[in-house]
Amino acid sequence: MAPYTRFPVLLVSALTALGALTACGGGDGGGTAASTAQQPPATTATDSTDSTEPTEPTGTAAAGTVRSTAPATASARPASSRCHTGDLRATVGRNNPGAGQENFPVVLTNTSARTCTVYGYPGAAFVDASGRQLGPDPRREDGPARTKVALAPGRSAWAGLTFSNPEISEARTATPAALLVTPPDERKPLRVPWQGGPVPVGGNASTVSLTPFSPGTGA
Repeated sequence: MAPYTRFPVLLVSALTALGALTACGGGDGGGTAASTAQQPPATTATDSTDSTEPTEPTGTAAAGTVRSTAPATASARPASSRCHTGDLRATVGRNNPGAGQENFPVVLTNTSARTCTVYGYPGAAFVDASGRQLGPDPRREDGPARTKVALAPGRSAWAGLTFSNPEISEARTATPAALLVTPPDERKPLRVPWQGGPVPVGGNASTVSLTPFSPGTGA
């Protein structure tokens, strides 16, 4: 009798388990797939076309002020910058003698297509045909308040080059082949043929002086 007593119990347990599986599956497949299919698709802010929330216009702050969205550019640089040697042409103007002094304007002209500035004193040195310097470097004279001279294309600035007449001062002289002119804060000089005759290179009263740059040609 023992085997027949256990059969009804096993049958009831199997039927109970089958009913539980049918309730979970919904009768049309696995429970997970059915649950996913019933959910609405996910949306993003760019997919929605019926949102009533206002959006902020590009480049406008919430308070109504304009907010720049452009990146910083080089336009913040000053309109003009220092003149470089390659921007300039050097010349020596006509002598304007007076009171035993020889006075020559050393002129720098802007040959570039941009506006640039010169400030302070030029460098200057007399040289012979082989490029050897004649005499010491010129001394800088005190002049008017030194300001930057803006040179538009084609404009000039001049500095005065002065020395005592050698015939009066009896200084030792030499006749240079050229004057080397170096723009302020530059290293490369401009070579200008010298046509001003003998210059003092040693002895008493042999000092050559330079004044700061001023606008114009000094003529």
